[in-house]
Amino acid sequence: MQARTIPALPNKPERKRKSKRILWLVILLCIVLLAVLFFRSPISKIDKVTFIGQSFVTSERLGEATGLVAGAPFFMVSENEVIANIKSAFPFVKSVKVNKHFPGKIEVFVEEYESVAYELDAEGEVLASLVNGSSVSLSEMKAVVLEKPLLTGWKDKQALELKAKLTKQLIQIPDSLLADISEIVYDPSASFSDRIRMYTRSGFEVITTVDLLPTKLAYLSGVVETQEPGRITMLKADSYISYTNLAKNDHDVLDEQKNSTQ
Repeated sequence: MQARTIPALPNKPERKRKSKRILWLVILLCIVLLAVLFFRSPISKIDKVTFIGQSFVTSERLGEATGLVAGAPFFMVSENEVIANIKSAFPFVKSVKVNKHFPGKIEVFVEEYESVAYELDAEGEVLASLVNGSSVSLSEMKAVVLEKPLLTGWKDKQALELKAKLTKQLIQIPDSLLADISEIVYDPSASFSDRIRMYTRSGFEVITTVDLLPTKLAYLSGVVETQEPGRITMLKADSYISYTNLAKNDHDVLDEQKNSTQ
């Protein structure tokens, strides 16, 4: 009896695997196409950038330093890179915070070091002296009100090093008293290399040192608030003499000199 040959069954599982591969390939291509279309569409771009809190620099300059401008890729913005670029370009910036709001909105909060005094550069331009010891031009500010003391005579190397320390001391002075100080002159002596001479808008002349200034604030406030204008000396010992008595003393000295020459 002749054996019957059974025909081989078709390889259906192999055909199914090929169909699945084709399906996944089509899905992948669709995803890639959608991604390309999305990143080329306006919705993936920066629509609006807002800088908040700065006073020493314009939003335009911050935008140039960070590259945050309308039309730039929204998802390519790195918060750490934005912070590093701003602090590198503008040393007067203390901290930066970046908030991203999809679609296309970015807010950058800028905190600057506080100004404690002002000074004039060689060209006569007004600079703000900040609490961290740096200085910044006020040319980009729309209006400047000199409500803090003006530093004069702080030009040589020793004075510049001391100025960084002075700015940290000035931040400890109450706002009302700091606003009353109109000028701080670098006035070193043989005994006190950090001696300064301050003039107030209320008419006082104050002689002290940078190191002693924080410990003398209570005495300074008491004299300014209760006495008539005069000279306040706050060195190893504290003293006060009104301009009336100072003029009288000077007059007496002149009389003694005249009498001694006769």
